[in-house]
Amino acid sequence: MDKERFITTVIPLREKLMFFARRYSDGEEDAQDVLQEVFAKLWVIREELHKYDNLTALSVQITKNLCFNKIKQKKRKHSIFEQFAYEADNKTNEDRVEQKDEVKHLFRIVDKLPDLQQTVLRMKYVDDLDAEEIAQLLGCTREAIWMNLSRARKKVKELFFKREGE
Repeated sequence: MDKERFITTVIPLREKLMFFARRYSDGEEDAQDVLQEVFAKLWVIREELHKYDNLTALSVQITKNLCFNKIKQKKRKHSIFEQFAYEADNKTNEDRVEQKDEVKHLFRIVDKLPDLQQTVLRMKYVDDLDAEEIAQLLGCTREAIWMNLSRARKKVKELFFKREGE
């Protein structure tokens, strides 16, 4: 699907999707964020959208899933922040700088991966989706998702530790 067709087919769903995003999220700002993510995901799979019988139903399902994932993430973030605060209190400034550098390096590595591997990694570890959900959203098999995740993790590990060894 080219850009023009995407604009004429997907963008008109905005109001309907916003209705669901508002309904299932914690507020207007979260709903806006979810809607942006929905359109980003639809853009990523735009070449596969013709395979779906009902684009509206797919879009609504993606919206609901992202809203539910955001709610789950918010619940977990509290404990994660407590853990980071505890670790931060017990780290030296040198340790903090080193950790920050490692995170930056990790993001640079991920940015070098092929687009599909980047997308799959982010959907798995940022959006907290399982392989079945990712496969459904991307219109491929769960095995293809696992293969791409495996390749991405292997490449990230290889490049990350290559720097460590230098």
